[in-house]
Amino acid sequence: MEAIQLKRIVLGVTGGVAAYKAAELVRLLVKQKIDVQVVLTEAASHFVTPATFQALSGRPVFTSLWDDRIDNGMAHIDLTRDADAVLVAPASADFLAKVAQGRADDLLSTLCLARTCPLLVAPAMNVQMWEQPATQRNVSQLKQDGVLFLGPAQGEQACGEVGLGRMLEPEEIAEALEGQFQPKRLNGLKVLITAGPTFEAIDAVRGISNQSSGKMGYAVARAALEAGAEVTLVSGPTCLTPPRGARTLPTVSTQQMLDAVEAEIDEADIFISVAAVADYYVLNPSESKIKKDAHILTLELAPNPDILANVTSRAKPPFCVGFAAESENLEEYAELKRKRKHLPLIVANAVQEAIGTDEVELLLLDDAGTHTLQRADKLTQARRLVEHIAQLYNAQHP
Repeated sequence: MEAIQLKRIVLGVTGGVAAYKAAELVRLLVKQKIDVQVVLTEAASHFVTPATFQALSGRPVFTSLWDDRIDNGMAHIDLTRDADAVLVAPASADFLAKVAQGRADDLLSTLCLARTCPLLVAPAMNVQMWEQPATQRNVSQLKQDGVLFLGPAQGEQACGEVGLGRMLEPEEIAEALEGQFQPKRLNGLKVLITAGPTFEAIDAVRGISNQSSGKMGYAVARAALEAGAEVTLVSGPTCLTPPRGARTLPTVSTQQMLDAVEAEIDEADIFISVAAVADYYVLNPSESKIKKDAHILTLELAPNPDILANVTSRAKPPFCVGFAAESENLEEYAELKRKRKHLPLIVANAVQEAIGTDEVELLLLDDAGTHTLQRADKLTQARRLVEHIAQLYNAQHP
């Protein structure tokens, strides 16, 4: 599947208290320069008014099959013909049942039946409703019919009960919507990724670390998920929320990260080492806080294990990708590192440009030479990188 640039979607809103979240979703999608056409069910209009969605989308809102604003009287056909996708959020249990059974008794269900574009749904209902055999039969049928599900999430619900059935948050839906239309070039592959810094304790509160936010590694994890991979993310300490769908293993020290990688590496098809690992650890860290005084404090440091080298030196390593952050001689030092560690691909960036920024220029070095990824945000760069990895991997594994 080639990438679809989402330009226009039809957003269906069904009856449920989560309908208020759909207003924020419209705002986020419009901010991404997506044209949003909102269609409300009659039940949805009891929770949020058409005026709200018209103000946020800048477009008239449709609620009825009999709307005479479309000249030919065929809103159920015309509304989806130039849409890239139909997204229903929230999607109630009643709506899922209608679509699973092919019913068409209102505008939204009818246009879903008449659509020629993908249908995505973000379910929202009480946990008992979600777990009912009838609902699960409908979900199974819809998945067989090619309907894409975003969620539901687990958590506390409006009724006070806890469990599956919460609609994903608007930010999660917008992210998942975008990801669904990325090319599935890593479909079926298992990808292991390290991200973030590692932290080596000096005492109970202090330590040695690197200036890494983890943003690049988390972006690569998201891009790999979008490409269809099964992703395990081994993360050092960061303030970031892991990409939805990634299996995340939190670690602190380099040794902990190495242990986590070694426990997972046999299952990996691709290993991407993005983490900024501390090169040294303190030989004798104090279990209690070292009190400050006027004396010079001397620390004895020892080199940490090289996680990437440990993986590439295995008898049958996965396809390995390294990262090199350099303050000078970027291309030269990155290529030396690539050859020393026997890497098919290394990603290089200048330290002074990467730290604390959301945009970066990258150099990709492989057996064919050097490829420049012009400056862009880290998610865009991660998607470009994943595409390049897929090309090299598929060449090795036709």
